[in-house]
Amino acid sequence: MSLPATIRQLRDEMRGGQSAVAVCEAVLEHIEQIKPLNAFNTVMRDEARARAAAIDSDPARWRNAPLAGIPIAIKDNICTKNVRTTASSRMLERYIPPYSATAIERLEAAGAVVVGKTNCDEFAMGSSNETSAFGPVRNPWSPDRVPGGTSGGSAAAVAANAVPVALGSDTGGSIRQPSALCGVVGLKPTYGRVSRYGLIAHGSSLDQIGPIGRSVADAAAILSAIAGRDSADATSVDQPTMDYERALTGDARARIGVPRSLLERGVDPQVSRAFFAALDVLKSGGAELVDIELPHARYAIPVYYIVSTAEASSNLARYDGVRYGLRAGPAQGGLHGMYSATREAGFGAEVKRRIMLGTYVLSSGYYDAYYLKAQQVRTLIRRDYDAAFDTVEAIAMPTAPTPAFRLGERVDDPLQMYLGDVFTVSANLTGLPAISVPCGFTAERLPVGLQLTGRAFGEAAILRIADAYERQTEWWKQTPTLRFHE
Repeated sequence: MSLPATIRQLRDEMRGGQSAVAVCEAVLEHIEQIKPLNAFNTVMRDEARARAAAIDSDPARWRNAPLAGIPIAIKDNICTKNVRTTASSRMLERYIPPYSATAIERLEAAGAVVVGKTNCDEFAMGSSNETSAFGPVRNPWSPDRVPGGTSGGSAAAVAANAVPVALGSDTGGSIRQPSALCGVVGLKPTYGRVSRYGLIAHGSSLDQIGPIGRSVADAAAILSAIAGRDSADATSVDQPTMDYERALTGDARARIGVPRSLLERGVDPQVSRAFFAALDVLKSGGAELVDIELPHARYAIPVYYIVSTAEASSNLARYDGVRYGLRAGPAQGGLHGMYSATREAGFGAEVKRRIMLGTYVLSSGYYDAYYLKAQQVRTLIRRDYDAAFDTVEAIAMPTAPTPAFRLGERVDDPLQMYLGDVFTVSANLTGLPAISVPCGFTAERLPVGLQLTGRAFGEAAILRIADAYERQTEWWKQTPTLRFHE
């Protein structure tokens, strides 16, 4: 098996005689080598080997399966049957689901080999992968820096060439932001494009499962496998899907909106230079750049952190020590004492902060002032995007305003941490699809990402434009030199 590998390269190798078992063993060996990154919570060695052997033993069945033998890692907030799924929280440290998420079932039906569960921010709450109960993930490009969050383990595993692709979840940028900081491709599909059944809920009107890969073609291949209506998820939408790899024609011709006024403050100069250089590449490939305004986008961060914390407070109320998960005991002070002790022991500081914020904005006397007002501004943000898409096919922004920062740098400054999502949260508030692709490096050799947001269910268009950009550049081919220090 050659490293780094894309799905396409692995397909070619296996069609040329390479066995799924050999590929699986190479991946498991590399996962062991990158252990200092702390990218995995659980490595499924026995399960992966058995699965790969089953694929090799029945070539007729798997000959035309699009992902036959392809190793994939899964964010640890997506349920896998009979395999521990923790959401990187002490609350679910011993939880073993009796079922798999629909996205996992669809990947396995396409022939994928699940090799492990990746570390993430606890309950997918964070922007740096430092809130995990099992320790922070480290960025492969610079292990003293964060990989981004919340899907930091998935992004780090792909960037470090441990796996060609991984699944993440995106509530406010949690696929795209770590993909940008780790120099890989990350796609957040339209809300409802991919079933959320089996995803441990954070913000139910915001969450989406999506792929992280080395290339745009990788993201397209995984989306093809997992997209589509699911009767188990009432929020999934019955919209036509397709083989998204067929959309990758190399044609960059499109009208691309650029909200320049949003980029005037708070963007690192090196990120800004890489972003505008990427726009020049798109323009040279036939894209037309159009200045647009998104007048309410500046309110996206406060709106997001009201809506998402309110939904988190509601979703996490079920973790009470009674039904499943951790129970702290013996109970002191009766039932309420047991509730309190369980949640104190089971939840980390960031999760507690968000539960308290969300409970506050939903409380009597404050609901109209905060939650209702946030939902009204959310509608205005969506209208801004709808108006822009009357004239453009995609909207371009940097994925993150800064490159990866150092571990511990923002832990005690939640506001500064939250502002790292300034360019990503709008796609979740509006439900629109968005993709991040590598577009350069800083002087310290830290990756920078270009984000393209598309119309609802317009994944094919942003994948096509992103692929056309990728074909004109070499950024996505760059890989880190892994150096670990004790």
